[in-house]
Amino acid sequence: MAGLTGGIASGKSTVASWFAAWGAYVVDADRVARDVVAPGRPAFHAVIERFGPAILGDDGEIDRLELGRTVFHDSGERRALEAILHPAIREESRRRFALRSGKAVLGVYEASLLVETGAHEDFDCLIVAACSIETQIARLIERDGFDEEEARARLAAQFPLEKKVELADFVIDTNGSLVETETHARAVWKALTADQRAG
Repeated sequence: MAGLTGGIASGKSTVASWFAAWGAYVVDADRVARDVVAPGRPAFHAVIERFGPAILGDDGEIDRLELGRTVFHDSGERRALEAILHPAIREESRRRFALRSGKAVLGVYEASLLVETGAHEDFDCLIVAACSIETQIARLIERDGFDEEEARARLAAQFPLEKKVELADFVIDTNGSLVETETHARAVWKALTADQRAG
């Protein structure tokens, strides 16, 4: 089983979509994070209790943007949220992998905070989708409508991407075009599945 990570706007989700198309069973930690805070789930109640009803949207669900604004500039609040979410995400992710055990060519866990939480050590290998800071900034401006200052602030709040690269078993360079990135991803996929067949 492989862990896949990167930084914000580094192309991780694009790589994960290719892996899924090529036969991997991908569990997306961000999607799991949304599911575990759905109304009625234990983490939903824990988050509301900790951060208050102001983070609820008109639909009765947690407003992720509002919650993000609440914790982004306060490391203590961010740690409090992570203490609620991370155990719930790990448990649900394990459950999803167990349901598909042996039914896919390869299991891939896609998570932004894989290295930060130490969870990368739970996997057979670590794959990092990586690009330059300038590429990340350009993508954040184009994709999310950030101005450059906000984009740089988001990057500064993250664990350095180059540190993740140092820990990686495989690095997928995402600086180039989609075609070039897919070529890099395909090479890593072939290496991963060769290992699976050999193992």
